[in-house]
Amino acid sequence: MYKIYPKTLFIGQIVKYLPSCQSTNDEASTLIAEGDPTEGTLVVTDNQTAGRGQRGNVWEAKSAQNLTFSLILKPSFLSATEQFWLNMAISLGIYDTLSSLIGSDLRIKWPNDIYVGNRKLGGILIENILHGYSIAWSVAGIGLNINQTEFTYPTATSLQQEAPLPENYDLPGILSSLSEKIEARYLQLRANQRENVKVNYLQTLYRYQQEATFESNGETFRGSIAGVDALGRLAIAVGGELRYFGFKEVSFVND
Repeated sequence: MYKIYPKTLFIGQIVKYLPSCQSTNDEASTLIAEGDPTEGTLVVTDNQTAGRGQRGNVWEAKSAQNLTFSLILKPSFLSATEQFWLNMAISLGIYDTLSSLIGSDLRIKWPNDIYVGNRKLGGILIENILHGYSIAWSVAGIGLNINQTEFTYPTATSLQQEAPLPENYDLPGILSSLSEKIEARYLQLRANQRENVKVNYLQTLYRYQQEATFESNGETFRGSIAGVDALGRLAIAVGGELRYFGFKEVSFVND
């Protein structure tokens, strides 16, 4: 059972704990469909059997060693075309929590993966329910590798691998801190302090303004990330021109 006591107004004040489930995002969506859940409710599980990631990937995590949860939000102050602001705020909340534990190699990889160096520590999948031109509900699924140290993929890492402790990290304690840091960023967004959010996001962005190799629609090219536009598209400077790419339209090629 997860008992956390975050110093927040609403995020993490209500926690629905499930020892096992297929997907915390699905469980959170069911809560929305069945009624009017309190904003900030967390759905947490020790064992997610069918977690989803960006690009249709499956999220792999060993039971009771990591953090797998979904956050229910009501960002009605955001229009349907402003969904990426929420991605930036939540990614930054996670970054704010982990940066004091890991250090300078921590980065946010566009659009919303958490990397240490060139290895993935976590990911975010945000699913929105629209009402007219506004976002009525958002479900932010978050998976973070905390105490797991063995992975199928060599590109995966964890907090315990990057900053080892003699004893495992306290999962409820980290979840409490995440609730506080994500809420601070969310309130910053709600107060219309968007420029600060975007500047901070770019400052922490993986390979920002660094020459790299990318692939899009079978084309491989060199370029550097120049920013993110209002729709959340990645701007890449290629040969003196800016090219814009949406989700799933571009990927890094390992140099």
